[in-house]
Order: sequence, then C-alpha cells, then structure tokens
Amino acid sequence: MLDNLLSLWESTGIAKFFDYDLGYFGKTLVMYVIVGVLVYLAVKKGFEPLLLLPIATGILLANLPGANLFHMDWFVDGVKLSDGTTSSELSDIILHVFNEGGLLDILYLGVKLGIYPSLIFLGVGAMTDFSPLISNPKSVFLGGAAQFGVFAAFLGALLLGFNELEAAAIGIVGGADGPTAILITKILALTLLGAIAIAAYSYMALIPMIQPPLMKLLTTKKERSIKMTQLRPVSKLEKIIFPIMVVIVVCLLLPDAAPLIGFLMFGNLLNVSGVTDRLSKTAQNGLINVITIFLGLSVGATASAENFLKWETLMIIILGFCAFMLSTVGGIIGGKIMCKLSGGKINPLIGSAGVSAVPMAARVSQKVGQEEDPSNFLLMHAMGPNVAGVIGSAICAGVFLALFR
Repeated sequence: MLDNLLSLWESTGIAKFFDYDLGYFGKTLVMYVIVGVLVYLAVKKGFEPLLLLPIATGILLANLPGANLFHMDWFVDGVKLSDGTTSSELSDIILHVFNEGGLLDILYLGVKLGIYPSLIFLGVGAMTDFSPLISNPKSVFLGGAAQFGVFAAFLGALLLGFNELEAAAIGIVGGADGPTAILITKILALTLLGAIAIAAYSYMALIPMIQPPLMKLLTTKKERSIKMTQLRPVSKLEKIIFPIMVVIVVCLLLPDAAPLIGFLMFGNLLNVSGVTDRLSKTAQNGLINVITIFLGLSVGATASAENFLKWETLMIIILGFCAFMLSTVGGIIGGKIMCKLSGGKINPLIGSAGVSAVPMAARVSQKVGQEEDPSNFLLMHAMGPNVAGVIGSAICAGVFLALFR
C-alpha cells in the first residue's frame, strides 16, 4: 500500500518540481507569470483574445512538469531511432511523434509542415475586402513604406550578433503579421519560434496603444483632419481578376511567397466569385477558428522555460518593438509624402495602416482621425494600405526565404 502511495506521489507534477534544481523551479514560475500576463491582456484588456488565450494555454501546458505534452528537442535536434542513431528526417520525426509524442507534438506538426499559417491566410483572404486597394492602387506605396521596420530590424539583429537566418525571422515581426512570422521562423530559426511568435502577436494586440502616439507626433492637426473623397465603385470582374493576377505576378517573381500569397488570394476569390458562398463562410468562420486554436496552442508550447528565458528573447522583444514602431513611422512618412504630392488630398494617418494587422490597424487610423473630426471616415481608405501591408509582409518573407533558405 505504501509503495503504491509512493508511486502515486512520484508520478505527480508536484513531486517532479522537487526533482529539479531551484533554477528550473524559478524559471517555471516566471513562465506562469507570463501566462498570467497574457491572460490578463486577453480577458481584461481584450487584446487579441482569440490568439493570446490559446498561446497562454500552450505555454502553461508545455511547462507542466511530467505532462510530456511537447518535445521541442525532437523537432530541433532530431529523434532517436530503434537502432540508437539520431535522425532529423521529417518522415522519421512524424512517425516518432505519432508513436510516442504528446498531443501538442501532434498539433505542432501543422506548424512544422507550414499548414497553419497558410490556412490562416485563407481565412483572412475570405474575410478581407480588397476593393479599397483596387480602387486606389497608390495604396501599395503605403503598404511598402510600412515594411521599413522589417529591414531595419533585420540589420539591427545582425549588429546584435544574430546570424542571417535568425535576423530575417526577427525582422518579419515589424510587419505585425503573426502567420508570416511563424512560417518564416519555422523554416529559418526554429529555436526562436516561441519568442518571435509571442512578440509578433503581442505587438499586434497592442496596436491601439502603440500607434496613436506616433501618429499624433508625426502629423499636424490639419493633416489629421483631411477628409478624403469617396472611393470609386469596383466591379465584380475587377474583384475576380485582382487575386488571380496578384498570385501570378508575385509568385512568378518570388515562388517562396506562394503558400501565403496563394492561399490569401484563394480565400478572397472564394468570397468575391459569388458562387462558393458555403466555402467562403467556412473559411471565414469554422476553419479559421479551429486553425487559430491549433496554431495558438502549438506556438505557445514552443515557449518552454529553457527555450524562452534567455537574453536572446529579451533582445527579440526589443527588436520587434522597435521594428513595429519603425514600420508605423515608415507608413506615416509615406502618407505625408503622398499627402504633399496629392496637394493635400490624402490623410497621412492611413499610412500607419500599412502594417499587416487587418483590420485593426485600419480601425486605429479611423479612430485617431475621428478624434480630430468626428465626421471624418477613413476606415475604407485605410483598408487599402492595410491589405497592401498583408501582401507586402508576405513578399518580404519570400525575399528572405529566397536569400537565406
């Protein structure tokens, strides 16, 4: 009886806590604090709750002693085969995961294989109206200007000692595009996935706090009060041709961007074609919701105490913050240039929407504009740069993959 009770005690996570040194115990407690912060931001502040709650849960589950739900070392260092050798072949890893892995190991295969980010883009494409970009193609310039932070962070990461692959993955945080950051990181710098994904989604969630001070600092009251003329109507034919042409042009130039751009445009085509309503609604609702849960849990699981609590993580968070701020600044400066060239017809605030957080960045532009003039409606004008930013960040990822993979 006593032996059974002792075995029961030894199998508990509480007992396993005492098997580790104080350093591990302290790091695990820090991770629990991080979980609490993410839950607070999601529940109390309402910042990206659909993503931060699954990520927080994934972190919690991965840092439970004895649970064995996730084994990051298998995906980084390879798995041990029956003959005692270690293999990093994807087929061997997948077989090992299904035979001996935990639930989060199985879910993580969707990240490892690049499935989740592309399916997220499918849903985003189905939910997004590209009409503002089609109606005002000049918005592409603002989407491009807002990628300035991506390349600035890339150079900053190199100066801080990260290698080219790691710097490229860190740079994408500046685009405020979580799925793109996850896709490029899992290819170029897998060990940094937890830190980069949490940084990317945290800054996406904090857009309403980070962007407005910069927008007000870099624009005048007169500029913020500019009312833009109504966009021209876009025909159904234009809406159908646009995603097809974007896929052809972008993917011929940058084949590595095909998974993201292809699925983004496919989702939009489902929406605008008018004949696939059921598929469009599935992509917008059921599919993207399920994938968001799987993606959040999988990404959170990579943030184990031993992988996450490093100086590199702090540097990534700082670089990501600087990158996002510089992307916002780049978009606003681009907006000011276009305002000047158009004779004061373009409100520079829409430039801040050039980051690819759809549609939150566009809503922030609308909110700041209405603080100056409640009758000023910038949302649809800001959606043009916002959509261009999504395409731009995917193109940046394609460039980095083409250069460094």
